[in-house]
Amino acid sequence: MKNAKGEIIYVGKAKVLKNRVRSYFTGSHDGKTQLLVSEIADFEYIVVSSAIEALILECNLIKEHDPRYNVMLKDDKTYPYLKITNEPQPRLEITRKVLKDKARYFGPYANAGAAADVKKLLDRLYPLRKCKTMPKQVCLYYHLGQCLAPCVNEIDPAENQRIVDEICKFLDGGHEEVKQELTQKMMQAAEQMEFERAKELRDQIRNIEAVMEKQKVTFTDTVDRDIIGFAVEKGWMCVQVFYMRQGKMIERQTTSFPYYGDETEDFMSFLTQFYYEKQQALPKEILLPEQSEPELLAEWLGVKVLTPKRGKKYELVQMAVENARIALEEKFALMSKDDARTVQAVHNLGHLLGIKTPVRIEAFDNSNIQGTEPVSAMVVFTNGRPDKKEYRKYKIQTVQGPDDYGSMREVIRRRYTRLLRENQPLPDLIVIDGGKGQISAAVDILENELGLYIPVCGLAKDDKHKTAELLFGDPPQAIPLRHDSYEFYLLQRIQDEVHRFAISFHRQARSKTMLSSQLDEIPGIGEKRRKLLFQHFGSLAKMREATVEQYRQIGIGDKLAREIIAFLRQNGKESEKMN
Repeated sequence: MKNAKGEIIYVGKAKVLKNRVRSYFTGSHDGKTQLLVSEIADFEYIVVSSAIEALILECNLIKEHDPRYNVMLKDDKTYPYLKITNEPQPRLEITRKVLKDKARYFGPYANAGAAADVKKLLDRLYPLRKCKTMPKQVCLYYHLGQCLAPCVNEIDPAENQRIVDEICKFLDGGHEEVKQELTQKMMQAAEQMEFERAKELRDQIRNIEAVMEKQKVTFTDTVDRDIIGFAVEKGWMCVQVFYMRQGKMIERQTTSFPYYGDETEDFMSFLTQFYYEKQQALPKEILLPEQSEPELLAEWLGVKVLTPKRGKKYELVQMAVENARIALEEKFALMSKDDARTVQAVHNLGHLLGIKTPVRIEAFDNSNIQGTEPVSAMVVFTNGRPDKKEYRKYKIQTVQGPDDYGSMREVIRRRYTRLLRENQPLPDLIVIDGGKGQISAAVDILENELGLYIPVCGLAKDDKHKTAELLFGDPPQAIPLRHDSYEFYLLQRIQDEVHRFAISFHRQARSKTMLSSQLDEIPGIGEKRRKLLFQHFGSLAKMREATVEQYRQIGIGDKLAREIIAFLRQNGKESEKMN
């Protein structure tokens, strides 16, 4: 889960993603979860092939990104490995670090308790050395038959190697034989009504199954590698890059773009651009799907590039390909749904108003504070989507004071006089952010001055400043419109967008005026002193809070300093009242 800045704030896993996501937005939650939900702006997900892979990948991602709302798995621990040490008298131990010490590592294992239980089972079956430091006499393990006692006995290296090979065979998949043997013993114990013994054997079997379940999101070789897959559909290509560092998959990058030539050529072109800026931080190995050209990339980058045909590496590439395919499906589904809804909303709006489908909609809004710095803004929606290249800003020139109707007349006159003069296309519908008075002002200019008969509707707001009703007709009347309809949602988007655009323009105009004129109104402040003040203090706010002593440091006398401070503080209070 990501916030509005694109920062990862939570990493989780789920067997049924839809149900998990829904749970965050339904029912009651504690304060932490409510805060998390309030910050969620985007979701991203990776599909893996088992719950164990999801668990281990979750751990890797949490450790890499340290999300704010994750509590579990954020300590400095990692999942455990079973390790056979590289010593003359080897030992089997559990470790959480993979070192380059020529030891044999197996794992990682998501269930640490089950891993410990399997180690106990292996200790019983294979009598390797148990003591970390070699004792001077035999210990209890020797008497239990679980250790060859190299502390006092001369052990043939071939015997140690045989035991190591058997443990490796077990951990590499030969555990099925041991599991079958334990299953037979469990059944025999149950038949003899030795239920405690049967339960112990059953738990051992379950632990073996839990530990030996295959997963592929972490390798034990600590090699840095990139796993890349791609999918194509409807002229689009999606490339998924999985980053595996120190043997752990820690991050994923998804890129979707239209392609126009051969899919393999365009994929390779993407890779060359992708790695062009990264040649100082390349992985040791890159895994690609079969339909690629690994030799070219390997020759150019100077690293190992493989197209695996089987095994865990092949499964990793297939996982990347599958995620690319899913990402494209999701993209097309959202595009299709969004386009269909938007086009239908535009069509329905035209039907509702009794006009032709309003392919081009122009919307207007005014902004001022008690008549100061009045401005107006226009946004354009084409086929229900904002066309930002067509947006326009207007500084009101002929209206004095807070006259919203006069401002609307001026901007409508200026806009459509210019369109007529330049023979530009006219809109199918004009949307006014306002009520009956603003609509009448716009219609008066269009029909009586310019001879244009363009449909004009208004959007009135409620006391919470939210879109409340659609006004249309002569005289303007409220048009019945369901608030959960796509047409209402479209009008709401238009009103919010034109209001945002007008407010941002007005703030720019105000800030420029305040910066350029406030200090000029103080007697004794000219251009030279104004520049000096801004160079020293940096802003009007800091000038307002400064002391007379601070002004004295830049050569301004006490009397003038007190006048500056008093003037700026007075203007600051007036500004707060207007806001």
